[in-house]
Amino acid sequence: QVQLVESGGGLVQPGGHLRLSCVASGRIFSIDGMGWHRQAPGQQRELVAIITYSGSTKYAESVKGRFTISRDKASNDVYLQMNNLKPEDTAVYYCNATGAEVTDQGNRYFEVWGKGTLVTVAS
Repeated sequence: QVQLVESGGGLVQPGGHLRLSCVASGRIFSIDGMGWHRQAPGQQRELVAIITYSGSTKYAESVKGRFTISRDKASNDVYLQMNNLKPEDTAVYYCNATGAEVTDQGNRYFEVWGKGTLVTVAS
C-alpha cells in the first residue's frame, strides 16, 4: 500500500521560510502527479501546488511567486519551498499523490494522502 509521510512543518515568523518534504513508500509502479494542499482552522482544504510526471506545475494564486514545488523522480519524493510566509499561510499541509501501484493482481490506480504537517506563521 502506498503511503505518504510529510515533514518540515513548524513555527516561523512572518517573512520567514520553511521547506516541506513528502516521502512516498510502497510498491509504486508510476506516479501521475503529486501535490500539496492545506487546510486552515474552520476552512475547507485547498490546493496549494501540484506537479505532474512531466514536471508541469500549478499554484494557487495566493502562493505564486513565494512557494515552489519540486519532485525527485528517482525517490518519488516531493518538496514545497515556502518563502516570505504570511500569517494566512498557517494551516495543516497535506501531501497527495496519484498513480499506479503494483499488486499481486497487477497494477492498480491509487490516490493517497499523507496525515499532514502543521505550519504556523506568527510573530
